[in-house]
Amino acid sequence: MNKNIKLAVAGAVLALSASANAGIIIPAGDWTLDVNGNVNAYVNYTKAHDSNTVSGGLATKTVAGDTGDKVLGINTGLLPAWLGFTGTTRQNDVDVSFTISMQPNASDNAVTGDSKAPLFRQSFMTFGDKSWGSIKLGKDIGIFAKNAILNDMTLLGVGGGAGTSGASTTLGGIGTGYIYAAWKGQATYTTPNFNGFQASVGITNPNQMGNALVTGTSTVDPVRQDRFGFEGEASYAFAQGDFSGKVWVSGLTYDVSTTTSTSYTATAGDIGANINSNGFGLTGYYYGGSGVGTTTLGNGATAVAPGVTTASTTSTTKRDSDGGYIQLTYALPIKTKLGFAYGVSNLDKASGEVSAANTNVKSNERYTVGAYHPLTKHLNLVAEFNQIKSENHAGATNEAETYSVGGILFF
Repeated sequence: MNKNIKLAVAGAVLALSASANAGIIIPAGDWTLDVNGNVNAYVNYTKAHDSNTVSGGLATKTVAGDTGDKVLGINTGLLPAWLGFTGTTRQNDVDVSFTISMQPNASDNAVTGDSKAPLFRQSFMTFGDKSWGSIKLGKDIGIFAKNAILNDMTLLGVGGGAGTSGASTTLGGIGTGYIYAAWKGQATYTTPNFNGFQASVGITNPNQMGNALVTGTSTVDPVRQDRFGFEGEASYAFAQGDFSGKVWVSGLTYDVSTTTSTSYTATAGDIGANINSNGFGLTGYYYGGSGVGTTTLGNGATAVAPGVTTASTTSTTKRDSDGGYIQLTYALPIKTKLGFAYGVSNLDKASGEVSAANTNVKSNERYTVGAYHPLTKHLNLVAEFNQIKSENHAGATNEAETYSVGGILFF
């Protein structure tokens, strides 16, 4: 099975039997081809409250029918539907592989039913050996915050962001506990596994930062980033008696130059742990950063300088952000896994930021209750309740609840 699909299953701490199985294995001369992936879909009902302005908030009141406060949809969840091809071989004492995947998804356009173009999130090769490590070249999931999403139980469900019918994927805990790792062109070196310890360091394409200001009236597009991004991670996995788990830290740094010829350095770091014992699973995660924004990298990262009303005439100042989540799961004797999670992402005002920014998001907060049942070896049924609360710097809030039922099938 594709490595990231394995990580997604194992990291979600759902103990699904599919995680121990490869996909469809096809011997092909010197190569072994693994065809793998998943199909998932969820019936979602979202009820939104309030109509306050919270720019960058994730609990929004979306117009739907005559009520303006509810959204119905049959959507793909946080993990996209997936079709992946991984080829592996060993030549000249070097392990070589390639991975190409696409994500067709179950979501569609309500009118034509066929307007959702598939995503292409992976296209990379690796080469190495267990004695000296491996090198990855191409597009794959980012290094920073990767383990935050791979250990999120909503990865096999919905989480937040189901309030838009026909969206490509939902958000899970993105923006309510961690920043999206995204899929990035990269050159990454990973060390050998030293009795559970492993580290990765890489350079990434510099065009990772999105619009720097939350407000729609003033945007700063960092289109002149003048060096590669740097991302790295170190982790330690362990198993002793009835206990197993993983501890990790990761970080990133990007130099950002904007259309206004201003520049700043974005930095972030995180720490997380996952521990499992006798059916219980506990995950804790925290991140903090400066100039990285919230939800996606760069979103809301900077503020207009004090006393200036537009972003096009002066330099910008960085906003600080932080957040994290705590997650507890328990597997019943019937193999159904129950889970509860709380997550929050905070975005501070910059020092001296103009009062007009009070409508910008201060925090996005999420509660999730979920049940995940392996109906068969590869098919898992999912039911979730998610509540999102968004607050701006003036104290106004919006809330939304989403009820979801569906399933995910791995092969």
